[in-house]
Amino acid sequence: MHCWVRRSKIHLVLSKVAREASLSHSNRSGAEAWFGKWALVTGASAGIGVALAEELATEGTNLVLTARRKDRLDSLAQRLATTYKIQTEVFPANLADPAAPEHIFAFTHDKGIAIDLLINNAGFGKYGEFHSVEKGRLLDMVQVNCSAVVHLTHVFAQGMVARRRGDILILASTASFQAVPYISTYAATKAFDLLFAEGLAEELKPYGIRVCALCPGSTESEFHVVAGQDKFIHRAETAQKVARTGLRALAAGKSYVISGLGNYLGAHGERLVPRRFVTRTAARMFQPKEE
Repeated sequence: MHCWVRRSKIHLVLSKVAREASLSHSNRSGAEAWFGKWALVTGASAGIGVALAEELATEGTNLVLTARRKDRLDSLAQRLATTYKIQTEVFPANLADPAAPEHIFAFTHDKGIAIDLLINNAGFGKYGEFHSVEKGRLLDMVQVNCSAVVHLTHVFAQGMVARRRGDILILASTASFQAVPYISTYAATKAFDLLFAEGLAEELKPYGIRVCALCPGSTESEFHVVAGQDKFIHRAETAQKVARTGLRALAAGKSYVISGLGNYLGAHGERLVPRRFVTRTAARMFQPKEE
């Protein structure tokens, strides 16, 4: 019986591989779905956030860009507006501040901008032994990666429900699928993001709203440096490829997508072995080396 169940799981994983591969290798981003509409991108000053903004701009999507670093936002907004003849707005905000989502929403409301695509991209991690990491940094991580995502999604979903259309992309991670010692809090926040997105995808579908969790693995961005994980960068995908995969999956109505075939196989392959074994293996990989 157990062998049959395991073979069935393997068959299910492999049957999805071709579909994932088609999403990851197509040259189209799916961003044409938001031509002439407004998208809000958080964490838009670097990495995947910049790549998402660029992918949308190439297909004529107007953009509200938010992040902490105003100089980077201004530069990106000006470049995209000039190159692609779109409208852009910039609103600097730190999502570690619990009041920031309301300020962002008020900005778009006062401008008369109806957001048809919300991209909850902002997030960060912190590598190290849990008890050694600064408590404030961990709490800010939960605020940015989870609380701000719920807050922004709630305030912007109201208008989407009223208009009976809209799309929401939430950045999760391949870390969403398992416990990862030494980035335990980060992995837990991303597990939350994945389950939150999958639940909302079904809940909001009757209102014409699509929700998708984008789960990248190692990506060429500032994330690893900020998290103190730069030594773990391995076979990183480009931010452009990750952004394209996420937008394409959202446009296709998927509730989640894992960027990269290798990442897909790794995330789902661990279902075939005991969870404790997976966690122990991750602990050996991520354990800080003594100086």
